[in-house]
Amino acid sequence: MLVVKRQHAAVIRTPHGSEIRPLIDRTTSEIELCSLAEEVLPPGAAVARHHHLETEEVYYILSGQGQMTVGCEERAVTTGDAIFIPRETSHTLANTGTEPLVLLLVCGPAYDRADHLME
Repeated sequence: MLVVKRQHAAVIRTPHGSEIRPLIDRTTSEIELCSLAEEVLPPGAAVARHHHLETEEVYYILSGQGQMTVGCEERAVTTGDAIFIPRETSHTLANTGTEPLVLLLVCGPAYDRADHLME
């Protein structure tokens, strides 16, 4: 059994200022079909527009508020919202609030950095 405590997870600092904690992914286990990570996006920051050829994603907002863009559709998101991002679809998320935006990132298959394509 694999149990990963958040406080022991590695912290990846992104160019846009967020912190990502891979909880269960290819770097922490032998998992291949899905992965789970937490991202903390500071106020005013935005995830750079990107897409994945192989990966579907679900963003689940734990706290905060933002503006989510999936393809050409844009929508305000907040605590408790789950957003599906189909593969091959460009997407971005901006923190429009005054507090950190905290979200879970669920990927299938498991996240692979090589499948993260910037636009």
